[in-house]
Amino acid sequence: MKKNTISSIRNIGIIAHIDAGKTTVTERILYYTGRSHKIGEVHDGEAVMDWMADEQERGITITSAVTTCQWRSNKIQIIDTPGHVDFTIEVERSLRVLDGAVGVFCAVGGVEPQSETVWHQADKYNVPKIAFINKMDRIGADFFRTLEMMRDRLDASPLIMQLPVGAEDNFAGVIDLIDMQQIVWDPDSLGENYQTADIPRDYQEKAVAYREKLIEKLAEIDDDLMEVYLAEEPIDRQMLMNAVRKATIALELVPVFCGSALKNKGIQPLIDAIVDFLPAPTDIPSMEGLHPETGSVIECPVRDNAPLAALIFKVSMMEGRKLSFVRIYSGTMKAGSEIFNPARNKKEKLSRILLMHADKRERVSTAGAGSIVGIVGLKESSTGETLCDEKHPLLLETMEFYEPVISMAVEPKTHADQEKLDQVLAKFIAEDPTLKVHLDEDTGQTILSGMGELHLEIIISRMLREFKTSVNVGKPQVVYRETIAKKIEVSSVFDREVAGKHHFGEVKLRLAPKPRGTGNTFTSRITEEIIPEQFIPAIKKGVFESLASGALMGYPVVDVDAVLIGGSYKDSLGTELAYTVSASMACKEALAAGEPFLLDPIMAVEILVPESFMGEVIGDLNSRNGKIESINPQRGIQSIKAVVPLARMFGYSTSLRSATQGRGTFTMQFSHFDSI
Repeated sequence: MKKNTISSIRNIGIIAHIDAGKTTVTERILYYTGRSHKIGEVHDGEAVMDWMADEQERGITITSAVTTCQWRSNKIQIIDTPGHVDFTIEVERSLRVLDGAVGVFCAVGGVEPQSETVWHQADKYNVPKIAFINKMDRIGADFFRTLEMMRDRLDASPLIMQLPVGAEDNFAGVIDLIDMQQIVWDPDSLGENYQTADIPRDYQEKAVAYREKLIEKLAEIDDDLMEVYLAEEPIDRQMLMNAVRKATIALELVPVFCGSALKNKGIQPLIDAIVDFLPAPTDIPSMEGLHPETGSVIECPVRDNAPLAALIFKVSMMEGRKLSFVRIYSGTMKAGSEIFNPARNKKEKLSRILLMHADKRERVSTAGAGSIVGIVGLKESSTGETLCDEKHPLLLETMEFYEPVISMAVEPKTHADQEKLDQVLAKFIAEDPTLKVHLDEDTGQTILSGMGELHLEIIISRMLREFKTSVNVGKPQVVYRETIAKKIEVSSVFDREVAGKHHFGEVKLRLAPKPRGTGNTFTSRITEEIIPEQFIPAIKKGVFESLASGALMGYPVVDVDAVLIGGSYKDSLGTELAYTVSASMACKEALAAGEPFLLDPIMAVEILVPESFMGEVIGDLNSRNGKIESINPQRGIQSIKAVVPLARMFGYSTSLRSATQGRGTFTMQFSHFDSI
């Protein structure tokens, strides 16, 4: 493959709500750029990017897939991300390493719940975006309503670059407001052939008005353009293109395009827009890291000859081998060389570097700044960790992972499965940081925790399909939290001989409840004379170890204020062990006496339902202890936002389908812990 300069690289993600058409858009991009020789359809289970068997069966994206293609001498590295809320970590870790994103919206559904989630994830990482309003050929398609929803729900400032010609069955093409011409696709050529034509007469006035709005919006934020506009001089095409690019990269505007990916309309202008308006690695501020020992800030210049700085954003087990996906921010990686992981203080051997195309791979000898590649050979390094040059160590900002909200018990079906189960689960945990496994000491069960029912269902399916490991599955259990209802003071003494040495420590603690969501805190209110300062960290450690397991059912304890208010110390007998154990005993006693109670995980739920079924849906939510927060009308349907305890949401999709004759849809994500 031809070597690209760093300024000609585009690292982009395709993000959207489930069923908005992300994978269909990606398949067309791959076909028109020559990366694929046929169009793979999601509904046929043949999409290149949905390569897992579970993805092909279900018609959804589960894991983010990486691919590379060329367009107009530019290298576009694409990550196609899932739209289902259970796999939101895949979006999070992809956006962490991308420079730009294409938000795909369904022209019928508009800005749907998960669209908001992924859009705000992109905002969190300051990722410039362009938007593609897809499915303009579908009944109910409404371009301008989707734009309005982008303003209202996403707080975005859309910049209309194209107008649709017709909609639904009459969708005929688009009007390009920069070049002021209509683009029409040949239906017999799979969309490869398209022509430009004059704007239809009944659209001319509208096109002129919207082009004027486009120029006015750009002039507000581009001083050079403002001068030419106010002087009423002709504005050339390049000036407009530069202004759009500048405003997009500065996160001030979101250029909006439209089309129908399934009907092969609108994709080539979208690829042009990716190249023209989304940033190259050189267009955004250089990544910064911290020196692992001094904590000083180190800049990572986007150059091949700079010291290496790369981030592992995903680990995947492919054909039993560990494949790490890496974004290189500066420097060059070479196959066969040694690299350094400062988080673990370990050197690792890079055996191979791979250019990825979904599950296909192409070996390369080197990869430079701006590249997204797969690497084989890392034994210990995992997701969120930095790879660098040992002589120039630095730590890049790590990644945040979500806490699981649903658990199920798994047990092997046969003795042979028992031997494999632990190994298989270890591989899944290495791949997916939102997946947790622990052994319940009371029951001896292996408990698997994840982000939702579908998330755990896919893991069980993959165990059998990929690793030939069969398991029996228990009913999903909700992961609760515990807290206390009243203030309590307790003292505890640890005074005994351990391994031939006498240990003494006395601690008096006061535990008190805190407001929801404020977390646990520890403070010391005693003087050096009561307990020497050197033992305070040991006491804090004992407290927090106890808070990890509550008195009621062993769930983690939250929203508790622990204050050290007294104790005693004996010369030569006081030890860290004694104070840790004493603090732990006092804390456990206080938790048991403080009227402990459970906190449920509360889910934020959004339900889209036809108006005629509103009463039944709201009645059902009330029966589940749900609390309605808002009801918003949306062109023939109602959007109900509510908070509902997760324990009451099992099987909700079936209930909603039967209550709405299959016409209601919902999404949910974790909101907070609270009592009900």
